[in-house]
Amino acid sequence: MAHRDRFYVTTPIYYVTAKPHLGSLYSTLIADVAARWQKLQGKKTFFLTGTDEHGQKIAQAAEAAGKDPKTFVDHFVPAYKTVWDEYEIAYDYFVRTTDHNHVLAVQKWIRKLREQGDIYKSVYTGWYCTSDEAFVTVEENEIHTGSPLCPSCGRETSYISEESYFFKLSAYQDRLLEYYKSHPHFITPKERLNEVISFVQSGLKDLSISRTTVKWGIPFPDDEKHVVYVWADALNNYITAIGWGQGEQREEQFNQWWPADLQVMGKDIIRFHAVYWPAFLMASGLPLPKTLLVHGWIKVGDQKMSKSLGNVVDPQVLYQKYGADPVRYYLMRHLAVTQDSPFHIEDLEKAIGSELANDLGNLLNRVIVLAHKYQLTEVGPHEVLAEQALALRNDCWDMVEEYGQHMNEYMMHIALGRLWRYINQVNSYFHANEPWKLAKTDPKLFEQVISSTCHSLHTIALLLWPVMPKKMEELLSALSVQWQLAPQHNIVEQLKTSRWNHTFILQPSTKSLFEKPEIIVKEEPAEETVNSPENGKEAIVAGTPNNNMNYIAIDDFTKVELIVGTVVECVTVDKSDKLYRLQIDFGDKGTRQILSGVRQSFSQDELIGKQGIFVFNLKPRAMVGFESNGMMLFAKDENGRAIMATVGHHVPNGTKIT
Repeated sequence: MAHRDRFYVTTPIYYVTAKPHLGSLYSTLIADVAARWQKLQGKKTFFLTGTDEHGQKIAQAAEAAGKDPKTFVDHFVPAYKTVWDEYEIAYDYFVRTTDHNHVLAVQKWIRKLREQGDIYKSVYTGWYCTSDEAFVTVEENEIHTGSPLCPSCGRETSYISEESYFFKLSAYQDRLLEYYKSHPHFITPKERLNEVISFVQSGLKDLSISRTTVKWGIPFPDDEKHVVYVWADALNNYITAIGWGQGEQREEQFNQWWPADLQVMGKDIIRFHAVYWPAFLMASGLPLPKTLLVHGWIKVGDQKMSKSLGNVVDPQVLYQKYGADPVRYYLMRHLAVTQDSPFHIEDLEKAIGSELANDLGNLLNRVIVLAHKYQLTEVGPHEVLAEQALALRNDCWDMVEEYGQHMNEYMMHIALGRLWRYINQVNSYFHANEPWKLAKTDPKLFEQVISSTCHSLHTIALLLWPVMPKKMEELLSALSVQWQLAPQHNIVEQLKTSRWNHTFILQPSTKSLFEKPEIIVKEEPAEETVNSPENGKEAIVAGTPNNNMNYIAIDDFTKVELIVGTVVECVTVDKSDKLYRLQIDFGDKGTRQILSGVRQSFSQDELIGKQGIFVFNLKPRAMVGFESNGMMLFAKDENGRAIMATVGHHVPNGTKIT
């Protein structure tokens, strides 16, 4: 098969000392989205994930649990497969380092390198981190109470001295540096590449690849006193899983898929993948993978999320409360793959409610409900498009091009940001044309607005399918679009030049595409110390009003007109770095200009098409040379970012809040 027609992606294999956490899911989800994106472009893909099951840490954990190591790891493997299935992770093969084929292939690899002189026996004396199964030099970290700290997990290391087999890593230093120089995109992001180059330039020492004090591992070939060092064992899964070292029958499969197109990992294991692994491959006479994608950590508070630190988020709890696709979307959109990102439940719920339910789900629902209301169920194409529809289609083509570029560079968060700007534009187009009025005054233009919006939704659903496969298949089904992937069928290329010539059969709306999370606000009752006439002592009375409250009467409140409107235009104000000049559609009440100081919290595209709540009868006032005719309502989150006040579901512009 031609190289351009296939795509091989791997995740790190996960250490089975506990169930998978959100960090494990994040790595795996990146690989899944990348594979699905390639499928969308007509490529045949192979997606590998699995578990790392050998080493000292697992042996110790098994002993603490009162189990033999194999029984212990067997217990955790189903937990990974269950979570991957729940989150629609469409892997092709789940490798385990205890697999018989893997064990034999690793032993064959050891023999090959030993015979050619890349492996020799000596004595290792130095520091070792059991938690990360890593050898640590004093130069890598400061001395802390007598021992260096592990540069990855921060734990103290143990001093060991034992006979060991060594891989001649130092012999590959110059070749590695030359490879990094000639392949500047081998490691992304670039900051990680620079870190690796700096480490290798500081000088490589030969790597211990066997242990005698550990018994749980692959027996070292021809020397039963040793077991293979866990990283020398684990890294080879990427080639053994596709047939390396397993005879002619699987050689064709190996040659079909290797080298890997993308290997995904967290930044804590970059050294193993960007230094040891390429050197192993060079020694084996095998080509190196095309791209190592090194993502940041998910942080809880100020710490990275990890099982060893005990601050993990259980993905099954999120799945049960929010479902797979909304969590998939949040992780891909709001966690920047190039840097560390915090995780907050509140942010997840805001993204589901605002971006998925309001921006996308409500758009689909409004189109279908309105079309059915006026007996428009079969929506055909229009050969001649009005100016606004033509502009929308042209921007759709531009968006597909830009989205594809970002996805091909594995910058999913940037791609989704670009797509959401287009979704906001579609909402703005829909609102500005007021199809609920056109249905009565200009049926032909009404049909064109519905058709243009449906074509936009069709494109959006296809591009979002790698991120939210089930929900986007539901969206396509609502448009009666038959969903099918086929080899050599490049859907993305077709979208770049789509003439918007499809016919859609709109299915009756039965339920919302996305449900807003039920956010329970916990209100602490006000407490006041009062004198109790019964006992003469002070008592705490829950719910007593605070006497310092600046109360207003109901008559005062009814003077304020709170009206729902939609932002249809948003421009910056040159004389201010805080203000936007907004045009707000209030339906039958007309369009008004309002100035709002939320420039630090929102981009222009994020506001256009959004429906919010406004003080309608506020006295006009001049601001930096412009007149503002009302006030837009916002709240601020714990970080000081403005959050737009809105209603739970779309209502007609001009609706009064009562």
